[in-house]
Amino acid sequence: MGSRVWRAFRRNRLALVGGGLVLVLGLSALLAPWIAPHDPLRGRLPDRLRGPSTTAVSGKLYLFGTDNLGRDILSRVLHGGRVSISLGLLVVGVSIVVGVVLGLVSAYAGGWVDTVVQRVVDVLLAFPYLVLAIALMGLFGPGFLNLVVALAFKEWVMACRIVRSEALALKTAAFVEASRAAGAGPARILVRHLLLNVIPGAIVVATLRVGWVVLMEASLSFLGLGIQPPQPSWGVIIADGRDYLFRAPWISTLPGIAILLFVLGVNLLGEGLRDALDPRLAGERVGE
Repeated sequence: MGSRVWRAFRRNRLALVGGGLVLVLGLSALLAPWIAPHDPLRGRLPDRLRGPSTTAVSGKLYLFGTDNLGRDILSRVLHGGRVSISLGLLVVGVSIVVGVVLGLVSAYAGGWVDTVVQRVVDVLLAFPYLVLAIALMGLFGPGFLNLVVALAFKEWVMACRIVRSEALALKTAAFVEASRAAGAGPARILVRHLLLNVIPGAIVVATLRVGWVVLMEASLSFLGLGIQPPQPSWGVIIADGRDYLFRAPWISTLPGIAILLFVLGVNLLGEGLRDALDPRLAGERVGE
C-alpha cells in the first residue's frame, strides 16, 4: 500500500509543489534561531521603518525591512512561523486524536452514545468558528495555551464527523462481520479493522485543517486575543503593521505572504494525499 500511495502522490505535480512549500516554510521556522539574521525582539530606533534592501546600512542588512521599532521583519517572520505553525500542528494533533476516538466510539456503539456525541457535534457546528473562539479567548484570556484550548474546542468535530461516517460504512462490511463471527471482540474490531481503515482519512483532514488553524491564529492575534506582543507570530506581525500600511506596507504584507504560501501549500498537499489515499482508487482495505 505504501508504495502505491507514493506513486500516486508523486504523479500529482501540484501536491509536490504544496509539499515543497510546506517543507521550506516548516524548516525555516524550525531553524529560525540559527538562520534568523537578527534578534526578533530587539530593535534599533535609528533603523525604524527601513524598506527591504539588499544593501547593508550601518553594518546591518535588512532583506525584509524593519518595523516601527527597528526590528528586523525577516527575523520576526521566521520566528513567528515557529509559533504559528507549531500552534497549528498542536491544535490539529489534539483535535484529530479526540475526533478519531469519539468518531469510532460513536459509530461502533450506536444508540444513546451516538446520539449524545452527535448532538454535541451539532451544537458546536451551530456556532461560527471565529465567534466561538473570540468568546472563549475573552473568557480564558490571551496566551498560547489558552489559544490552543479555544481552537481545539471546536476543531475536533470535523474529524469526528468524517471518521464516524467512514466507520459506519465499515461496521457492516463483510470482513468485519467475518471477524466478529470468528470471535473477535469489540477492541480488536475497533483497532484492527476500523481504526486502521479510517487513519488515511484522518491524515487528510489533519493536513487540510492545519492551514485553517493557522489562519484562525492569525485572525485572533490580529485582534489582540491570541499571541501577545512582543512574542512574534504571523498574526502579531500583521497587526504591528496595520498603522503603517501606506508608509511601510512590507511590515504586514510579508507575513501575510508567508501565511498565503503556507495555507496554499497545506491545501495542495492535503488534496494530493486525499487522491493518493482514496480507497476507491486503491481498492484496498486494511484487514481484508
